[in-house]
Amino acid sequence: MEIAMVGLGKMGANMTKRLLQGGHRVVVSDLNEEAVTTAVAEGAIAAASLGALPDLLAAPRAVWVMVPAGDPTESVINTLAAILNPGDIVIDGGNSNYKDTMRRADALQEKGLHFVDVGTSGGVWGLAEGYSMMVGGSDEALAHLRPALETLAPGADLGWGHVGPSGSGHFVKMVHNGIEYGLMQAYAEGFEIMKAKTDFGLDLHQIAEIWRYGSVVRSWLLDLTTNALAGDPELSDIRGWVADSGEGRWTVFEAIDLDVPAPVITASLQARFVSRQGESYAAKLLAAMRNQFGGHAIKKAA
Repeated sequence: MEIAMVGLGKMGANMTKRLLQGGHRVVVSDLNEEAVTTAVAEGAIAAASLGALPDLLAAPRAVWVMVPAGDPTESVINTLAAILNPGDIVIDGGNSNYKDTMRRADALQEKGLHFVDVGTSGGVWGLAEGYSMMVGGSDEALAHLRPALETLAPGADLGWGHVGPSGSGHFVKMVHNGIEYGLMQAYAEGFEIMKAKTDFGLDLHQIAEIWRYGSVVRSWLLDLTTNALAGDPELSDIRGWVADSGEGRWTVFEAIDLDVPAPVITASLQARFVSRQGESYAAKLLAAMRNQFGGHAIKKAA
């Protein structure tokens, strides 16, 4: 099939390459001219602008958007809604909030356009391993996109699926990322406990390798942990500062709205906030309170 890819960041560029390797015709658009030039060298067709896309694609057109969530996605989708024709398909493969996705789907439906949300996981490894894709949208749109989805996935019938109507793909991906937060935090805490047991002289890289085979805690995240520990077990070049993409927060908000307890995911999100504090005011106040009621020693600021 033929498809347009708007946004050639790491994931968009790798998805484009995988589609080209699968024999699809791919039209690309990005503000970064170098990224476009690289994609063209690999076999893609360049669109001079978003406005040029309709003339480069046969109907029904399929345009896959891989730009940052929020205003960039909103802007691109609004532009596409104005230039595409009824029956065409807009795909959002980024990490949009599912509520925004549902709103956008309704707006595009009024124009006769299909809107498909594809919650996409796989990161920088997706080119080689394939992408896990959680797809929301109509059966009609999915039928047209199936060849591309089968190419991007780990296998034609593996790692992807139509999970429900518009919004459901991004919702499932949101929960997926919340679970990811909890898994990562558990690994991080476990390895820190072992690192602190200095009298055993534990080799954390060796232990990670042991756990990768046969253990009930083996996983791809553990494989990646092993990679990280291989070169520098002390992680001496890395600050303990951890960002969050927003989907962990959304998962926690949703759990609150649905009255569903999610203590592990919530705690893992809070741990990321803690990682960004150079000095904790709360910890200072705790020390001050202990000093006030019990005369406990406090450490003075340098």
